[in-house]
Amino acid sequence: MALFEKREKNTVYFNIELNSQEFEKAVNQAYLKNRSKFNIPGFRKGKVPKKIIDMNYGEDFFYEDAINILLPEVYESAIKELELEPVDTPHIDVGDIKKGENIVLNINVDVKPEVKLGNYESIEIEKVEYNVTDEMVESELITEQEKNGRIIDAGNREVKEGDILTIDYTGFVDDEQFEGGTAENQQLEIGSNKFIPGFEEQLIGKNKEEEVEVKVAFPEEYFSEDLQGKEATFKVTIHEIKEKELPELDDEFAKDVSEFDTLEDYKNDIKSKLEETFEKQGKIELENRIVKKASELAEVEIPEGMINTQVQNEISEFEYRIKMQGLELEQYLQFTGSDLEGLKEQVRPVAESRVKADLVLEAIGIAENIEVTDEDIDAELLKLAEQYNQEDQQKFVDDMKKGDLDFLKSGITNNKVIDLLKTKVKYIEITEDVEK
Repeated sequence: MALFEKREKNTVYFNIELNSQEFEKAVNQAYLKNRSKFNIPGFRKGKVPKKIIDMNYGEDFFYEDAINILLPEVYESAIKELELEPVDTPHIDVGDIKKGENIVLNINVDVKPEVKLGNYESIEIEKVEYNVTDEMVESELITEQEKNGRIIDAGNREVKEGDILTIDYTGFVDDEQFEGGTAENQQLEIGSNKFIPGFEEQLIGKNKEEEVEVKVAFPEEYFSEDLQGKEATFKVTIHEIKEKELPELDDEFAKDVSEFDTLEDYKNDIKSKLEETFEKQGKIELENRIVKKASELAEVEIPEGMINTQVQNEISEFEYRIKMQGLELEQYLQFTGSDLEGLKEQVRPVAESRVKADLVLEAIGIAENIEVTDEDIDAELLKLAEQYNQEDQQKFVDDMKKGDLDFLKSGITNNKVIDLLKTKVKYIEITEDVEK
């Protein structure tokens, strides 16, 4: 039972008493669980009496394990009794333990903060309507043209912008080769800017099998500290010069790359798809601006634990994204000359704003009596089943309902609140051309 409660900002302090008899039972339970680990001369392993262990290791040897056995249930009971919503791991201080007396646990834990909402019904938002321009369509068309180009030998002409070269190179700093500065049969597209700044430009105008001396300076922020800001010389041999032969932009091209018979129909389809894409992007941008405005109007003091948890979530999501690109987090940190603590500081402002936004949306949902129905949950679970290509969608829904759906309910509530805010805000219409 929780004995008292004291609040300071978003931290709650309270005590829990552990019954002495229940504690003794837990001590014995801890002994039975761990006795097989003891090897004391004169006793078979796993058969050492508790009294002997107490004499060798002290009567308090099993106290910590006993508290850990009792703590989850009594802590959960106290949280319910005090109607608290913890947002972080509790800090627990154990009082003096005396045989035959109840034990007092002093607990403090961060709880969900109170949100003071602003006048979210007075929000004014610039609602941007985008126009897809002819230039945007042409750019998409040229991109498709590039994708369908053929790589052919350029003959014996000089290197020019856009060529694809096969080269060998050896790099020197202070007349000494450096690690990682040598390669054979390396492909390089002139103008891709994949090499050190200034490297590619110095190959323009050169010929096949020509040996070229390229002088460059490594960037000050280069991932290898040994090379940062250093001047280097690369001895380069050009083995092949190839170019991309692009197809004509005509009706035949449209037939080859699409379901359409004419270039005009294909261009109209590109425009239609771009309009659909920017309509979705515009919707997301609008909703983000509405949530940001509502957050700015609200006042809330966010516990450090909530921010730290979200920072870790941001790091995990970032790590997943770069893994999909074939890069490990440690490699990324090495390439960028950063470390994990630096990355945490970098994502902290985003984490803090997301935590605040979620708290504000939740508070508006309570203020507006927004509820999540069983039908809402079923619809969202069916969307997930379709997203994950589940053959038996109903079984997926039923299985998911057996678990904790708080994350799902929170997301549904947030979406309902955003939809509500979209009906309340005042819109200022702006039309802009989309720029590539």
